[in-house]
Amino acid sequence: MRSEDVFERLLTYPPEDRAKAIRRLSGPQKREYAERWWQWAHEGQFEPKGAWRIWLIRAGRGFGKTRAGAEWVHARARANPEARIALVSGSEADVERVMIEGAGGLLAAAREDEEMLWRRSSGELIFPSGARAHVYSAGAAEGLRGPEHHFAWCDELAKWGRGGETAWDNMMLGMRLGDAPQILVTTTPRPVKLMRKVMALPGLKETQGRSAGNPWLPASFIEAMTAEYGGTRLGRQELDGEMIDDVLGALWTRALIEQCRADATPALARVVIGVDPPAGVGGDACGIVAAGLGRDGKAWVLEDASVQGATPEGWARAVAACAARHGADRVVAEKNQGGAMVKSVLLGADSALPVTLVHASQGKAARAEPVSLLYEAGKVRHLGSFPALEDELCGLVLGGGYEGPGRSPDRADALVWALTELMLRRRRRAAVRGL
Repeated sequence: MRSEDVFERLLTYPPEDRAKAIRRLSGPQKREYAERWWQWAHEGQFEPKGAWRIWLIRAGRGFGKTRAGAEWVHARARANPEARIALVSGSEADVERVMIEGAGGLLAAAREDEEMLWRRSSGELIFPSGARAHVYSAGAAEGLRGPEHHFAWCDELAKWGRGGETAWDNMMLGMRLGDAPQILVTTTPRPVKLMRKVMALPGLKETQGRSAGNPWLPASFIEAMTAEYGGTRLGRQELDGEMIDDVLGALWTRALIEQCRADATPALARVVIGVDPPAGVGGDACGIVAAGLGRDGKAWVLEDASVQGATPEGWARAVAACAARHGADRVVAEKNQGGAMVKSVLLGADSALPVTLVHASQGKAARAEPVSLLYEAGKVRHLGSFPALEDELCGLVLGGGYEGPGRSPDRADALVWALTELMLRRRRRAAVRGL
């Protein structure tokens, strides 16, 4: 069978079957398959169109960042025989092990007729065209002071550590060869100062992607990683390529929420549904959160059932359905927006719903503070992960204010109403009886 026919057939295989078939290819066929990268590369691996100075690929593990970087460097070297290219990572060992000698690195991405000269002792890689790439370590920033380059490939920028900013600045000051120097940054994001600095630079084009965005990754890998880390801070960072940061002065931190996760609840004494109704139709979300009180004395967040852009009848049905799923004995809803109308709409969806209306005399952040203290005391657990809800919690700032996603922390407010009912109102009633 002709190689062309073999490769066409390979592209139709699922990732698991394709990997097995590739292992059975002859040596020359494997080389040819690797050279046909443009056929099986996914959209996120191709450089952006138009003029750009910095291309940032901020994506999860397995997205194909390294291979995209290697192919981009090869293309520049082929088109520019005089090119001087900087290869920068957290250490020289990382450059050698991943960017040059790795499975998706520069040596593996070279065409069969391209003889690469890799001088490990001097940290120099010479391309067939005559272009040269040099190895640099962000941990030895002074090594980038002085050398000039046309292009640079920076890998795992978020892991450059101490001295990373100096290394970046030294490199940038040396990007002065040719008419239009360019830099490619491939990294899984972390909320470090250098990442934020680079993301704010002018002339930057960004490609974002999730591990699952690579169609050639085995489905079994995606399923296993999602089951283990999906929705957690680590998963959102390492698999989804999200920049997960903590807001200065936030009532909740990411680390605090991660400590609260559990995969099973104890027996529950009661369940309530917290509701933060929207002010109108089609605007903010209706926050709907189910929480239970365990026999262990802890509060358990069971579900974020919030809905966006629903009519009053629509979000009322969502509340009723959530209450039915969890066998809730109480729905606690804020009455500031609509008053008695909120109760009538809820009872219209289910006349048997036990509804309690509460009045918000404080701002969302202020009434959230006592609930955040419950988390700090280890008295709240999350049954799994709730990314949208947790993002809002981490946007509520001590002393008032909100710096999270969306206009308003509606999901977070619903959680506050539910946990206040479960954990704080009974304490207040007990204190009154004690007096």
